[in-house]
Amino acid sequence: MEELAAIGSFCPNSECLDYNRVDIGHIICYGKSNEGRQRFQCKTCRKTFNERTGSLFYQRKRDEHDIVACLALLAEGTRISSISRTTGIKEDTILSFLREAAQHAEQMEAILLDEYRISRSQIDGLWTYVGRKVSPKKSARQMMPGNTGGVP
Repeated sequence: MEELAAIGSFCPNSECLDYNRVDIGHIICYGKSNEGRQRFQCKTCRKTFNERTGSLFYQRKRDEHDIVACLALLAEGTRISSISRTTGIKEDTILSFLREAAQHAEQMEAILLDEYRISRSQIDGLWTYVGRKVSPKKSARQMMPGNTGGVP
């Protein structure tokens, strides 16, 4: 079974000669960003990228925890206006989180359907399985940033 490649082990630049070639020694650590995120450089094309490149967190000022918490609340059926009111994040921003997450899900499904010959029903089963892996002990309210665990 193939494993997912780690960020910093391949070049994400589609114009690079070594595009998506994994662990061939052409990626080097290239300092840290202003936010403290690891940066990398491809020795082949000289392009730099960070650990968020290609993810739904790329070019977002919000912390990963905030984004995932909003998406978890949406998955639980919480209204966007309620999430916005309790988190202080604008409704448009929350919608952009949702759109970006959907785009990544569509890309993943396309890869599974085309390259791995997995059927639509198998993908539905996979998403159901992934949904069950969310810890039932943590409510969506407990996942919100700044929550101390007390009763609101």
